[in-house]
Parts: sequence; C-alpha cells; structure tokens
Amino acid sequence: MVFNTGAALLDAIVLAVVSRNLEGTYGYKITQDMKGAIEVSESTLYPVLRRLLKEECLAVYDLAIDGRNRRYYRITEKGRTQLNLYRSEWAIYSGKISRILEELSDEQG
Repeated sequence: MVFNTGAALLDAIVLAVVSRNLEGTYGYKITQDMKGAIEVSESTLYPVLRRLLKEECLAVYDLAIDGRNRRYYRITEKGRTQLNLYRSEWAIYSGKISRILEELSDEQG
C-alpha cells in the first residue's frame, strides 16, 4: 500500500480486530486478521498493543497453550467507546477523501 498508516488508524484496526472475539485474541492471530486491510509485522503490532493497554482500551491475560504461555488481549468498555469514535471519525474522513479523489478523477476524465 502506498499510503502511510498512522498511529490512530493502527489503533482503530487493532481494536476492531480484537473486538471480534469476546474471549480475546493473541498477537500472531491479530497480525493475520489484519492482513485483510494492511500488512503489519509483530514488531509494529506490539507497541500498538502496549499503547492500548496503557490507555486501558485493552485488557490482557495469559493462557497456557501446549505448555507455553500465550498472552491474550481483550477489548475493554473504554476500548469499545474509543472504537466507536474511530468508526464515526473514519466514516467522515474517508467520505471526504473519496469525494475529493472522485472529483479529481471526474475533472480529468
């Protein structure tokens, strides 16, 4: 993708992906689920997860899977509120950008 993905957009995408599972999900699965929208490495994802934890948008718990501890992330009520804000802001923002791009295309075509 040629467009840069800012911190707010990454936060929004991570919150949306994590919100799909009521029990929570883990880092590698989050990166796989995000591939439908953007490619993100685990080294990019974990700072986002830490920031969302610090902001109390996510909660964390560990679960033993096949003798190994796996860290799960679950969206909090504060995270759901933030996700709803991101969704409404995205609808406005993406609509404006689409209109501009379509107008430019119409003028040139």
